[in-house]
Amino acid sequence: MNDETPIHALQPGQLLARGVCRHLRDHDFTCLEEFSPERGKRLDVMALGPKGEFWIVECKSSRADFNADAKWQGYLEWSDRYFWAVDTDFPTDLLPPDTGLILADAFGAEIVRMPDPTKLAGARRKALTLRFARCAAMRVQWARDPMMGQLTG
Repeated sequence: MNDETPIHALQPGQLLARGVCRHLRDHDFTCLEEFSPERGKRLDVMALGPKGEFWIVECKSSRADFNADAKWQGYLEWSDRYFWAVDTDFPTDLLPPDTGLILADAFGAEIVRMPDPTKLAGARRKALTLRFARCAAMRVQWARDPMMGQLTG
């Protein structure tokens, strides 16, 4: 997804991510959508806070979407706080009570349950910060030069 993607072309989870990123920006977080902290993992939203903290937000658009996600517990070790983002129609009683909860739509969000923090190990934080920065820089380059990925040499 980029700034030129029309809102009607986004999938339900992408619409939730859009609102989450807008909300977190208001709290001085920078976000990357569909970020991979390591091979085989893809997070809906990874947010980097002003004090270097990492939050993961997984966006679930339906009960079926949540029930199909068997990987989320493997994401816990990559963040200081873990959240679910859902819309107001989602049955929130399905969500584990020790995780965070964000109610969202395409235009904004609200944190309704803040999870307890779990501190990342220093080495993991350093590696994750570097990966986050490199991914963000690469996305800026691709936005400015979409043909960059096709260049060889």
